[in-house]
Amino acid sequence: MGSLTALLDMSRQTLAADQAALNITSNNIANQNTPGYTREVATWHPGDTVNIGGLSVGSGASVDAISQRDRVLEQRVQQQTQIQSQSAALSTALRQVVDVFGLTSSSTSSATTALGSAIDSFFNSLSTLTTHPSDSSTRQSVLSAASTLVNAFNSAANQLSSISSGLDQQAGTIVGQVNSLTSAIASLNQQISALSPNADAGTLEDQRQHDIAQLSQYIGLNQITTENNGITLTTSNGAVLVSGNNAYALNTTTVSGVTHILAGAGTPQDVTSGLTGGQLGGILEARDQQIPTFSSQLDQLAYAIGTQLNQRNQQGFDDNGNPGQALFILPATASGAAATIAVATTNPQAIAAAASGEGSSGSGNALAMSDLADTSIVSGQTASGFFATFLGQLGSAAAQANTDNTTQQATLSQLTTQRDSLSGVSLDEEAANLTQYQRSYEAAAKVFTIVDTLLANAINLGEQTTVS
Repeated sequence: MGSLTALLDMSRQTLAADQAALNITSNNIANQNTPGYTREVATWHPGDTVNIGGLSVGSGASVDAISQRDRVLEQRVQQQTQIQSQSAALSTALRQVVDVFGLTSSSTSSATTALGSAIDSFFNSLSTLTTHPSDSSTRQSVLSAASTLVNAFNSAANQLSSISSGLDQQAGTIVGQVNSLTSAIASLNQQISALSPNADAGTLEDQRQHDIAQLSQYIGLNQITTENNGITLTTSNGAVLVSGNNAYALNTTTVSGVTHILAGAGTPQDVTSGLTGGQLGGILEARDQQIPTFSSQLDQLAYAIGTQLNQRNQQGFDDNGNPGQALFILPATASGAAATIAVATTNPQAIAAAASGEGSSGSGNALAMSDLADTSIVSGQTASGFFATFLGQLGSAAAQANTDNTTQQATLSQLTTQRDSLSGVSLDEEAANLTQYQRSYEAAAKVFTIVDTLLANAINLGEQTTVS
């Protein structure tokens, strides 16, 4: 009787274990599309051996659900996510800058852009003036071309400023998203340390890793595993974001009209210049490094053209025989020149086409101004040559950023595939497991039925009709 009872109990345990395994498999199938879910595997453990009638007999089995998680691989995916997100944000920003100047993959000539065309048209109008220095319509064409040129400079500079302002706003928005996620991660740290300080926390840990993966899209992170299954997170330059149950929010401040990021425990410090990784890293790189470089070069070009033309016009004499005045209004230095350059006069007679001693109908000074088109006036290059170099650098930077992003995305996809092969749910595999556990359950139920029949026969002394 004792051995039959033990066998009956063993069958009951087996049925429970098979039921648990079926539940684990069903849960995997139900969560195949749940973001961040880590596949669980039914892990079987044999029960203790017992001695019955001098024989050692097993006491059945139990089942645990074990998450299939590779923490090292998960961190690699998160780190690659940070790199890819930065390159994507930078590529997007530079694409906007390229669009300002009208560059395309099929047309990269400076002459086909609005500003390049305006530069050429302005110097062409001066060339025409050399042959018709007294013609009012020709003089008006010079002023019209000058107006088109300054408008092209103003438009390009304002669009670059608008892109920079948009990036600045994005940075502020991302700070809010980062703070929301770090607060959630700190809360999950607290729950995990209380419920599962020494082992995998299952769905709680899935949620924490999912939040960290989202956070990696926004900002560069360093991740450190701590006691009680906790995680500490810092920015790429070491400012603490999450430590145990505490989250340290990012703050923003405005410096010279630009958003700066403050971070860290205690008194937050300005960490803007050292932040890398994630969308925020790409946005800051574009806003603080790339766009200022291109804006500065645009300012140099506008200032050089305006300064040189002003000097040449002041060396000649206008249509009334008076000494020439400045043609363009410029700031004291090159900084901001592209945004503020303007035509200084609306009077076509103010163009000093004549050189000294020629009289008002001369064209010597107009020729000198026209010759500036082929003179090195900015960084050892002609105006058109400098602009062509500028466009080449811009196109190269945008193409490189796009190539980098493509490469980083491919690497991220490869790492994600490796992780998902371990942690993701395969419906084919789960279907096979369902069949296996179903057969095991049926076998355990059969054993239970046989033992139940034997017990009934033993209790009724072979009279099967008394107790069934």
